[in-house]
Parts: sequence; structure tokens; C-alpha cells
Amino acid sequence: MQQEIEIVGGGLAGTEAALLLADAGVPVILHEQKPVRRSPAHKEDGLAELVCSNSLRSDNPHNAIGLLHEELRRLGSPVLQQADRARVPAGDALAVDRVAFSDGLTARVRAHPNIRVVAEEVRELPAELCIVATGPLTGEALARSLAEAVGAEQLAFYDAIAPIVAGDSIDLSVAFAQSRYGKGGGDDYLNLPMTREQYEHFIDEILQGAKVAPHPFEEPRYFEGCLPIEVMAERGRDVLAFGPMKPVGLQDPRTGARPHAVVQLRREDRAGTAWNLVGFQTRLTWPEQKRIFSGCIPGLLHAEWIRLGQVHRNTFLNGPLTIARDGSLKARPHVFCAGQITGVEGYVESAASGHIAARRVLARLRWEEFVPPPGTTALGALLRHVTGEAHPEDYQYQPTNVVYALFPPLAERVRKADRKPQMLARARRDLAAWAREQGMTLGPEPACAEELRP
Repeated sequence: MQQEIEIVGGGLAGTEAALLLADAGVPVILHEQKPVRRSPAHKEDGLAELVCSNSLRSDNPHNAIGLLHEELRRLGSPVLQQADRARVPAGDALAVDRVAFSDGLTARVRAHPNIRVVAEEVRELPAELCIVATGPLTGEALARSLAEAVGAEQLAFYDAIAPIVAGDSIDLSVAFAQSRYGKGGGDDYLNLPMTREQYEHFIDEILQGAKVAPHPFEEPRYFEGCLPIEVMAERGRDVLAFGPMKPVGLQDPRTGARPHAVVQLRREDRAGTAWNLVGFQTRLTWPEQKRIFSGCIPGLLHAEWIRLGQVHRNTFLNGPLTIARDGSLKARPHVFCAGQITGVEGYVESAASGHIAARRVLARLRWEEFVPPPGTTALGALLRHVTGEAHPEDYQYQPTNVVYALFPPLAERVRKADRKPQMLARARRDLAAWAREQGMTLGPEPACAEELRP
């Protein structure tokens, strides 16, 4: 009898992995704690529960998330198949009827002859080959078991994320490249200088801006070294100027003087296509972040925001240090992880992670080597993030959605308007080549895809 594979967690990652393995003839035990126990974020008893109908985001392949939809469809993703069945009108967004989406996947899982669903909370890492896909609200007992395996310092429980801005949308007539006291590479940081008046106006806007109220189950327990900017501003008007916005060790080359304050941008990827606003984790609402940061920070008037800041409860592994090249835990080679616990954000990214985890387990069972999709594809770009390949060596690992900034840059410089179409064409070409080499059959490219534009 073939070995049963245990999958812990019945979200999108676990459901995707379970159906993919079961369809390949592998017997699966799917552990889902509902209805015995549920996380504070979940209300229903079905598998693959979504928070809102628009959680799957844009279906336009000129956006990285839309490209990820396309790649998963072409690879036969059960989650994307059900999303298309449950789709409701929403322009080029993939919005779904949440109940129909969950009910359809739940019914397919429960009816599958190769899947046995067990309603229980798993409190320890399984002893045999498994996939852990428990998500950002992993229970304390299992999180403790994970921490014991990988080291407590490699498992985060509270997530503070700073905004990321597209490099080509920064005004370089304002920004200057310089590290404090000349330490590090000369182009590791960009600095956006502020006068006292600009700084005071910025503080006023931060204090007055609308904030996201935390859920009761994620009442903030902030680390002093990672405070939201509005919390620092509330402690005193000069706290930010002596904290992440301190100008010490910097000199504006245009004036020869030290600015009153600076916003430092740290290179997010080796190619410099994305830059992180250092120390700018925040609970400001996303519209307020766009308004305040673009309107008050010199050099960001025309900023294109790749990711906006947030602070929330989130259990995730330090992927580059804990996950081996084959996707298993370095400390527990029989344990594969999938979904948000690996450091990907978003439902579709979680499903993609579950898809790859299932294919890796299948390769392990067949004594084959799994060759991952190239980094030029949306699937491969997510793997570049989890492995750390997309980031500088000293990058402080944080969860992220799939964005084009994770992809390797194009070989040749092209006009900004042509960049995404060319990256899309490259991704399709390279996915097809990868599938041929792996002996996989891809579904067709969408016939109308080239008519879509951001």
C-alpha cells in the first residue's frame, strides 16, 4: 500500500495540495481543526474559507497576481478551477461567491476516494512525510513544535511590514544615494530629505490619519525595536526624527548640509526595482498611506506602491534559513511547509505554495528530483522570495504577495510601458519550456490575454 501523506490545515494551500496528490493516486489524510476548534478569523466549517469575495484579486496577467492565476490554471490547479466556477462579475478581478467557492472545494475533497478528512487540532509536527499548511494563525501548540524544530528565533509571531515603492517611480532629482557614515555600498540606500517644516507637516498628517483597528485576537504587543510610525509619533513629535528618520551620518550633496530628517529607502531586490521605506511599518489605512506618503514625502509624489505597510498577527518561518532547496524543513526533512507559514501573503499565493509543495512531495515519493519553475514565472518568483534568491544577503525576511519586483529584471532595458508586457511574454515562454522539460501538459494561454492592460 502506498504511503499516506498527512496534510495539516484545510485552507487554500492544504486543499490544493490534498487534491493534487489525491488526483495523482496518493492517499491523503487532511487534518482540519474545524469544527472542533477554529481560529479567530474563521467563521464557517468548510474548507478553503475566504474572508471576502474579492480576496483573489486581479485576474489581469499584466499584474503579477493575474499571471499567477493564469499559471495555476494552466497547471490544473483545483483551487483556480473552483474559483472560476464560483466567479461573480467584478470587471477583470477574480471575485467569487465565497460560500460556493468553499462548498465546492469541500465537497470535492470529501468525495475523493483518496482523501480522508480528520477533524482535529494537530499539536505536534507529524512523524511521517507531511505538508504543514496551517496559515498565519497557527495554533500555539503546533507553533511551539515548529519553533522547537527550527529554533524559536526563526519563527515570527507578529508581523510588521513596511511599504515598498517601485524604483522607477522615485524622483531621483530629490533622492540621493548614501549610507550613514559611508558604511555599506554607496547605492544600498536612497535618502529623501525633509526640512523642519516638511517634517512637522508629515507628523501632523500621521497623527490625524485614519488607522486600521486591530481585531480583538491580534491586540498589538509591539516590539520596541519595531514600533508603528504613528505610535512613535504619538510618543513625541521628535521621536521619528531620532528614530528611523534620523539624519545623522547623512549629507545632502545638493546643499552640503544635513537634512532635518530623512526617509531612507532600502534596496529590496538586487536589481533595485523595489525599495523599502525603512522603519515605516504602520496601521494607517492603505488609502491614507498613499495620500500621506506620496503627498508629504519629497520624491514620492508619483510613487507606485508595490506593497503598503501593515501590522498584524502572523506566524511565519524565516524561509531562507529554515527551508531546504527541495522545499522541506532543513531540521525535519520529512516536513514540507506550504502557504502563508512559508512567508507568502495572500490566498492565491498560498494555493500556489500548496501546489508546489504537492509536486515536491510527489517527486519525493517517486524518487525523482523536482525542478522548480524558473524565477521568471510567477510561481518561480514566489520561490525566489522564499529561498531568499531575490533579495540581498542582509535582507530581513518578511512575507510578501507576488509582485513583479520579485522577478529577475529583463536582460535589456526597455521603456517602462513595455516592461510588464515583456515580462509576461517571458514568463509564458519560460513556463512552457519548463513544462516540456518536466513532461507536463499545460493548458492553453487565455485567448484574450494580450488585450488586457493594467
